[in-house]
Formats: sequence, structure tokens, C-alpha cells
Amino acid sequence: MTKELTITVLGGGSFGTAIANIIAVNGHRTFLWMRDAERAARSQQSRENTEYLPGYRLDDNLILTADLESAVGVSDVVFISVPSQSFRAVTRQIKPLLKADAIVVSTTKGIEPEGFTLMSQILEQELESVHIGVLSGPNFAKEIVQQQQTGSVIASDDEMVVKCIQDILCSETFRVYANRDRYGVELGGALKNIYAIVSGLAVEVGSGKNTQAMLLTRSLAEMGRFAKELGADPMTFLGLAGVGDLILTCTSDLSRNYRVGQALGQGKTLEQAVEEIGQVAEGVNTVKIVKHKADELGIYMPLASAMYEILFSHRPLADVAKGLMMGEQNSDVEYSGGS
Repeated sequence: MTKELTITVLGGGSFGTAIANIIAVNGHRTFLWMRDAERAARSQQSRENTEYLPGYRLDDNLILTADLESAVGVSDVVFISVPSQSFRAVTRQIKPLLKADAIVVSTTKGIEPEGFTLMSQILEQELESVHIGVLSGPNFAKEIVQQQQTGSVIASDDEMVVKCIQDILCSETFRVYANRDRYGVELGGALKNIYAIVSGLAVEVGSGKNTQAMLLTRSLAEMGRFAKELGADPMTFLGLAGVGDLILTCTSDLSRNYRVGQALGQGKTLEQAVEEIGQVAEGVNTVKIVKHKADELGIYMPLASAMYEILFSHRPLADVAKGLMMGEQNSDVEYSGGS
């Protein structure tokens, strides 16, 4: 293991809490920052994040705090695990507090609509003299804290970042793989949320295994096609951050986005579905952002477009499904690793 470091995780949601706890268990001085001071104090005293991971005791080495300055100012590594809508604001808050040459890692799976900006690009725009990485993969926090065997991906073109993050997160039940395609890894984490909504809806209305298999594989093809046009390596989508994350979120009701799809399949409105879940489902915003970008670039994205029609144009599901089946029958596999 690497030398003992001081590490801060920003965001007291389920995933931020889970990785902060892994790092604390691994023997590092670890802060978990929550915006709500009362909630942070309560969690610090009870050793439990009752809102997001009830029933799971947090390691004694983990310090829960609402004091951003005291946590970030001493940290060698900072993970940002807040919703995408808050990401830029939080990044600006920590800018004057960061140590020189700190490592800053995004775990947020979303896209900022202005300029189609990914979270690591926000870090590049807002911060100076830091080392940037992205952590993504098929990682349900509930299973991480239950010590289920889990694989994730650290993406960076900086070998020091990759090695450091692998060292601080590696445990008997959590394994971290390396990837240099930061953009592709981040796109995979954002795009799969669209298809989780599609899959939840399809299952809820009675789709069989044939349909589910077709949706999963066509979703992967659509993700790869989109990513390639934006300059990512489509082969990234054959790894944990691509197909791995896609399978996870498209087959389990632990996924918030999948549950949005289920609610829609039950005839609920989008507003009712989001309210019922009570947590941020990044896929809803991602559908709109990706649909507009695909139209702008002329990229064929039938599933994303169909989801947009259902969510925002209120087209009947039956009409959209019929249109999908009568659409263009293009190639099964549209890219290879040779280019």
C-alpha cells in the first residue's frame, strides 16, 4: 500500500460514503464532506449515513464534516461525488483551498448542458496545478459496503494518478483497473443512464428476454457510435466503464434511472417518477442533453431519441416502440479497434 495520505470525499450520498469508507478502512486519514452541518454532525456521532446507507456502520477512521476548508486544505487527494448540477459550483468552492499538485478525481456520472461538458473538463476549466482523474464503473454503493466483489476504473493520462488511486482504493473486495481514455470512461458513465431508463420501462411493460437482450446490445452500439464521433475510443465501451456499467444499471432496480423507467412503465408521469425516487436520477437530464448533441452532429441515436419523445414530447409508448422496430436496420457491429 502507498504511504498514509489525507483524503477528502465531497458529497455525502451513497457512492461518496461508500468509497470514503473503503479509503478509511485502508488506513488513510479520510474526511467525508456533507453540505448539511446538522446531518454531518449526526452522522459523525452515530457512525451511520442514515439517509443513504442506513444500517451500515462507518469506519472509526472516517471523519464526517461540513467544514470544507479544514477537509480540503489538508488533503492530498479529493474525490468529488456530488450531482452534476452542483459540480461546477463545488469545484469553484474548493479551488482556493486545494494543496498544490493535489489529485482531484470525479466520480459524478453526468454532463453539463452548456457546451456538452463532462465533469473532468469542468475540473480542467476551473482548476490549476492539479492532477485529474475519473472513477467510474459498475458500482452500486449498497453492494460495495456489503463487501461484494466489485471492479471499478480509474481513467487518467497521468500514471501517478492511476497508481495512487489504485493504491488507496484497492482492497480484498474492491479492485480498480486503469484506462487512459478519460473521455470515453466518463461518457460511458453518463450515457448508460439513458438506457437504464429504457430498460426499466421495457421490463415494466412486460418485455421478454429477447427484447431485453436486443435493447442492451443496441444500447452499447449506440453508446459506442456516439462516443467515437466525439473522439473517444469505442473499445473503452467493451470494459467495466462501458458494457459493465450498462449491464448493471439496465438490469437492477438498485439503479435510480432504472426505477424511473419502471415508474414510467406503470403509467406515472416523469414528475411523479422523479419525486417517488427522491434522489437525483442523472439519466433524465442526460437524455435531453445527448439528444440535442446527437441532432447537432447528425448521429443516429434511435433509443435516446425514443426516450426523449416519451419523456419530453409525451408521445405514447406504443407509437414510439412501433417506430423503433420499423426504423433503419443498420449493422450489428459498427466499429472495430483498428482505427
